[in-house]
Order: sequence, then structure tokens, then C-alpha cells
Amino acid sequence: MTTQDLAASEQIAMRDLLGAVNNDLEAPLGAEWERAAWAVPRHRFLPERIYLGEDLEPCTRAEAPETWLRTAYTNDSVVTQINDGQDPGDGDRWASSSASAPAIVFRMLDMLDLADGHRVLEIGTGTGWNAGLLAHRLGAENVTTVEVDPVLATDAEMRLRKLGLEPAVVSGDGARGHSSSGPYDRVEATCSVRSVPRAWVEQTRPGGVVLTPWETPWLCYGLLRLKVGVQGDASGRFSPHSAFMLMRNQRTDLRIYRDVVRDGHQPDESRTKLSPWNVTGDDLTVQFAVGLQLRDVWWTWHDDPDVHGVESRLWVATADASSWAAVDWDRKSDDQFTVWQYGPRRLWNEVEAAHAWWTHAGRPGPERFGLSTAPGTREWVWLDTPDRPLPTTG
Repeated sequence: MTTQDLAASEQIAMRDLLGAVNNDLEAPLGAEWERAAWAVPRHRFLPERIYLGEDLEPCTRAEAPETWLRTAYTNDSVVTQINDGQDPGDGDRWASSSASAPAIVFRMLDMLDLADGHRVLEIGTGTGWNAGLLAHRLGAENVTTVEVDPVLATDAEMRLRKLGLEPAVVSGDGARGHSSSGPYDRVEATCSVRSVPRAWVEQTRPGGVVLTPWETPWLCYGLLRLKVGVQGDASGRFSPHSAFMLMRNQRTDLRIYRDVVRDGHQPDESRTKLSPWNVTGDDLTVQFAVGLQLRDVWWTWHDDPDVHGVESRLWVATADASSWAAVDWDRKSDDQFTVWQYGPRRLWNEVEAAHAWWTHAGRPGPERFGLSTAPGTREWVWLDTPDRPLPTTG
């Protein structure tokens, strides 16, 4: 492919991408962001090697230029690093960094409600593309971006400089923010969190905004937009439709048979009418609500366990591995399920209570939930207004 052909392909790919983004957004992309997209092209921020498919097979620009470019301009996330940059050898591959789907990138930029002169702190530099878009919109002097991985930070800074953009790129723990460049009018995270770091609120001006993807151990889903008050408090609502990688210092790595269940455990047996698929299936609304109530509980399916008569088993466990429950299904019964519970907490009872509360509340979606935080107090989640806190167990 000649240089001319490549340039033409890139322009066609960009037009197609902007069309796909506009189809995804509730309103057409603002003119300022369309100009930024052309000036800060996405493919300039992807590494030479990306990873494709469920098996995370490597794809290099040199060996498969057309596939690489097509992937760069697909309205989807692109895995750009696996295993925190370490060679997995013959072991499991898992995604540790990615370029977010363009539609969610521009949706979040729009949610920031930026104005000229705003100072922005970005948490999670990644490839540097989002920082580049911000720098084009606001001026590089108004943008600070923090990346926990020093290699990713260096690479992103190099890509930005090649386009003549020089926001402050900081290698460090994003949970601490970056106070020396603050206070900020906006803080935007491009990684999900399970709890909002106090530093983000403290480094934001009163009236400013903190925007972050959200996750509970139960479900990675949603965006949280907080408005900061004059007393160091912050409050705001969730919105649906996003999934980001978890901030590294909030990760957990638990496996049922390695970390949770032990040979000496003697669980209690009971029965339930609540189908395990009702709280782990395609309805993300109920999963979101359950996750907000059970803030330290996660689940995983075990298909075809080596247990007589059991077709599938749902495991539920606490993040500290002190309590667990298993719900068994066999083909002979679809209205009753066997439950096994161990530990100081009756986890399946808690799941049933969370599901019952959500049902009684009218099956609310993410947009009816919110979160508040204040100095010296634990953050709390609520339904409709901050004075209606959710029942929580974690």
C-alpha cells in the first residue's frame, strides 16, 4: 500500500468512525470534538501491537496493516496491553490496558461540559488519545494526565509530542490525583473504581465535576458524575452503558477453589425459589442494583461441575473470601434450587434480600441511583435522593 493509498484509507476510516459514533450518541458530536477527532487521529495513539478476539491474539501493524487499521477505526475498544506488560508465556492472557470505544470516549467528554479555560485532570492516560483530545480542546497547559504504568506513560507522552501536544503526563498512582497542578475544574477517570478516591474530590474546585466509570465486584457497569460542593462534599447520579478496566490499586484476584472454598468447610443446606439467572443474566439493571447493595460480593458460574445431578452451579463469595454460597441447578427442577452457604454471612440470603428490595422499589434503573461522599464519612449510595440510602451489606 502506497503512502497516498494509506492516507486515503485513513480518511475513509475516520469518516466511517465518526458516522458510527454519531449513531451511538444521543445527539450529534459537537463541532469542537469532530475537529479534535481529525486533528488527533486515533490510529496515531495505538501501539504497533494490539490484541484481538477472546484469545487476545497479537496483531502487529507491520504484519497485518489492513487489519490493524480497520481495528483502529472500529467503534469498539482495543486491547493494547496484556498481563501488565509482562510476557505471559504459555499462561493465561488477560487484558490490562485498552483504548476505549470512541463512542464512550466522546460521550464522557460531552458529559464533562467543558468550557474554555477549564483545567482538567485525567486519571488513566493509557494510549494518550483522550488526553490528546482534551489538549486540543482546552490547550495542553490546562490538561494533566496520570498513568500508573511508567512504560505506558512514556509511550503516551511520545505520541502526544509527535502531534505537537504537550499536556503534563505524570507517572504515578492515579488514586492520589496530582495536587501540584490543581485545583481542577474537571476530573475524568478512564478506569473504573469501586470507591471514589477522596483526592479527586479534594483537588476539584467547588462546583467542579468528577466523572468516573463505576464497578462493583458484582458488575462492571455505569458512569458516575459527581458535582463537588463547598465543604469538600460531592454528590451525583449514575448513568448506564459503560464498562472499563478497574483501577489497578482496587483490583482483586480471587478464584473459588484456590482462594475461597476449603476441604474442611461444612456448608449449610437450604432451598431457594430465586433463580440464580435472575441476578446474573442479561438484565444489567438488576445486577447493577444488587451490586450497589452487596458492595463486596462477587459471583462466577461453574458449568458441569463434578457433582452428581448438578448441571450448573453459581458461586457467590465475599472479596475477603470469608463467606461463600453455591446455588445448584439440575434439569429436573426449574422452580427450586439447592443452596449451600458457609461463613459468618448468609450470602444467598443477602442476594435474595437485595433482589426483593429492588423489586419492591419498582425495578429502578441505574439513572435513579446516586452516590454522595463527604469528608470524614463513608460514601453512600441512594435511590432518587441522598436522603434515601440503599440497604447495604458490604
